[in-house]
Amino acid sequence: MKLSVVMPVYNEQSTLHEVITRVLAVPLDIELICVDDASTDGSREILSQIQTTDPQIRVLLQSKNMGKGAALRRGIQEATGDFIIIQDADLEYDPAEYSLLLRPLLEGKADVVYGSRFLGSGPHRVLYFWHSVGNWVLTLISNMLTNMNMSDMETCYKVFRRETLQSIRIEENRFGFEPEITVKIAKRRLRVYEVGISYSGRTYEEGKKIGWKDGFRALWCLLKYSLRESRQVSTKKAG
Repeated sequence: MKLSVVMPVYNEQSTLHEVITRVLAVPLDIELICVDDASTDGSREILSQIQTTDPQIRVLLQSKNMGKGAALRRGIQEATGDFIIIQDADLEYDPAEYSLLLRPLLEGKADVVYGSRFLGSGPHRVLYFWHSVGNWVLTLISNMLTNMNMSDMETCYKVFRRETLQSIRIEENRFGFEPEITVKIAKRRLRVYEVGISYSGRTYEEGKKIGWKDGFRALWCLLKYSLRESRQVSTKKAG
């Protein structure tokens, strides 16, 4: 079983070495695809140096800054593993939990697994109240529109069967990827599981990039794709 880890990178010089080390320390057959979104802080140079020393790493360079969704779209297209997981380049999510996320897929129960920050007993850093309210509101609206009962639509950790994810056309260039992909998997009636994960959020001073404008964009994406996407019947069999 091969796992493709798709990691969008934009100005993550301070955490890049450590997160890559953690990903490669996972005892799985891993293909790490790092898509640098035109970083200006030295991240691109770090990636180029690391790539020369480890054959597990593939580095893709965007010619200009296009956003997280655009970087993910390119990385997903290049993935060759049996499964694909999204991994941010900061240290908010722990790669040691990959095995927990993969379990429902490997057992043939799921087509998609979301790592929920609001389930389970793992450690969670205490941060912004209004961010948690925003996440709750967006997840609630997502659930109303998709008729799913998720606890964390906006989580980074999403794991897919490769052929499932590559068959879905991704259009959003920025943080709209999360609501877009959630609506599209719901419309395809894919089997979705959630697994509780730990979470070590960071502050804006530490490099957090998502803001309130992205929250409004997420709401717009939920409405747009819910109205536009037609419901499909999934014929994919687990195996």
